[in-house]
Parts: sequence; structure tokens; C-alpha cells
Amino acid sequence: MKKIALIAILTMVFALTAIPALALDTGLSYGTYTGLGTRDLREGVMMIVQYLLGFLGIIAIIVILYGGFVWLTSAGSEEKVGQAKKIITAGIIGLIIIFISYAIAAFVITQLIEATGASIQP
Repeated sequence: MKKIALIAILTMVFALTAIPALALDTGLSYGTYTGLGTRDLREGVMMIVQYLLGFLGIIAIIVILYGGFVWLTSAGSEEKVGQAKKIITAGIIGLIIIFISYAIAAFVITQLIEATGASIQP
């Protein structure tokens, strides 16, 4: 049983390291025939990441504003003020996580584009 598990793990590791080398052809020439454009896949992924993180940033700002609204309408209630502080803290932590994830994604995609020699289109 251990041999089968070891063989399965080694096969998966080999597949995960060999498959990206086989996928170097991005199929851009096929896209031009169908009218889909010639944008590199990595650039498209980065645009999707930017839109998703921008949407999440808007949600985090709304959460912070909601926390401020709860605080404003608490009328001095310690319970509601504590709840509002927790909501605002959660929104700020969410914004920090979104900024860090954008920085990491931008760094990885930029390094991937530079390492493969792809052109960056504005």
C-alpha cells in the first residue's frame, strides 16, 4: 500500500513539474484567427486579479463605512460602540490583506512576464 501511495505521489509531483513546460504554447496564433485578440494570458490573469481585488476593496470600504454608521447611531451604548469598533477593525484588516495580496500578485505576474520575455502592452 505504501508503494502505491509513493508511486502516486511521485507521479503527481512529476505531472505538476512537467505540465507547465508542455503548456508554453499559449495559443495566441489561434486567437488571431478567431478574432479573440493577442493579449498574453499572464496579462489577462493580472487584469482579472486587479478587477477582483478592486471589487473586494470596495466591499471593505463599505464595511468600514457601515462600522462608522453603527458607531454614529449607537447613542452612547457601550455594546454598540464595541460592535462598531470590531466592524471597523475587521474592515481595516480586510483592506490590509487586499493590498498585500495585490502587491504579491503584481510582483509574481511581473516577474513571470519578465522571466518569459513576454511583452507588456498598455
